[in-house]
Amino acid sequence: MSLREKLVQAIRTCGPIPFSRYMEMCLYDAGHGYYSRNAEQFGKAGDFYTSSDVHAVFGRLLARQFEEMWRVLGSPERVEILELGPGRGLFARDVLDWSEKKFPEFFESVHYSLHEQSAALRERLKTTLDRHLATGRVSIEGGRKEESANPAIIFANEFFDALPVEIVGSQGELRIGEENGRFVETWSPLSEENRQYLARFSILPQAVERVEAGRIAYEQMSELAKKVRKGFLIAIDYGYSQAEQLAGRHCGTVTAYRQHSISASPYEAPGEQDITAHVNFTALSAAAAEQGMAVQPLLTQSQFLLGIGETNQFADAFEDCRLPQEQAKVALQLKHLITPAGVGETFQVLAASKGVAPEDAAKLSGLNFALSK
Repeated sequence: MSLREKLVQAIRTCGPIPFSRYMEMCLYDAGHGYYSRNAEQFGKAGDFYTSSDVHAVFGRLLARQFEEMWRVLGSPERVEILELGPGRGLFARDVLDWSEKKFPEFFESVHYSLHEQSAALRERLKTTLDRHLATGRVSIEGGRKEESANPAIIFANEFFDALPVEIVGSQGELRIGEENGRFVETWSPLSEENRQYLARFSILPQAVERVEAGRIAYEQMSELAKKVRKGFLIAIDYGYSQAEQLAGRHCGTVTAYRQHSISASPYEAPGEQDITAHVNFTALSAAAAEQGMAVQPLLTQSQFLLGIGETNQFADAFEDCRLPQEQAKVALQLKHLITPAGVGETFQVLAASKGVAPEDAAKLSGLNFALSK
């Protein structure tokens, strides 16, 4: 049975389904979901790039930041790094390889866990990280994220944007129905839970506006923050604040991607295209704060990476270059990561800590440009 047939069957059995259920099945259905298929989703041959696909310097810079966090935590004998939605594992490999080379004491303390829901991607991770898996330094998880007694660093790059959302309009909450095998949009009354979410963190849509209620992302952040006894959390994603929505921006952000192009509709090719929604950082910040984390002012990726790389003038990027042509290529890749012309101003960085003196957390190099916003 194809995913389209599964969706039609679910609708015919239960009636129109919430958009969040449609999005969840399209992305995570065990047999046919976008992230469950064996197709190549990432990089040039796939549907989208992540920062780790651009150049290893992304992982190298974060390795430098993680090592600094480890020192702020008192250089413990063991520190847990948990990466959410690691994809192919390129970022984890870059972090571990660079730490082994440049920060050996930190490297010896690290246990790196990768939380990946997709069974197909978990198999890819085993190939990418085979050397580190063999030593026991890396573990790959697919279930619930357990609390660690050790100091922890949680890292989520383009994780929250792929969590299912509800779509809300002036007519109520969006439901997906079916007519003769075609998906159609219908509406149901706005639930009290989503009304409260929008009132706290977003806006109530007017006229033809649509907004997303990302309650699943909020709940996931709350769960993660609650499990941290002592440590840091870094979330990087494209998104917005409530203030930006009040100013009339970031309404109706659900987008489908296929072969590096925006798809015409999330209903055209279920399971064969990525579906995302911009992240509500006001909600994520509140969820972290409610669980005792100290949340830093929001940064752009440009500000964050410039702060980390400033200390050694981005030598991490150019160390392996032997020819001028190689240096020029890396310079262009670095430019893509940190400038407005690339993704430097598109992505936002949420940084939070728990069990760390606020003055120590604020001294992290990645936060050097926080006051320049």
